[in-house]
Amino acid sequence: MDPDQERIAHLERIADDLSEVVADQAGRIAALERRVAALLQRAAEAEQAGSGGVTLGDERPPHW
Repeated sequence: MDPDQERIAHLERIADDLSEVVADQAGRIAALERRVAALLQRAAEAEQAGSGGVTLGDERPPHW
């Protein structure tokens, strides 16, 4: 195999590896987008239910 063919083979392997990485990241991003959408929906439902939203850890409860 001449040097040009070796270089092309190496570049093709790199392109295939990067393609797999991009496909994996796309799947992870899609899953995270679904989770964020679900969390936003839950937050909106909680707000509509009048729960008062999220209590932060440094806030005192109203009875204090």
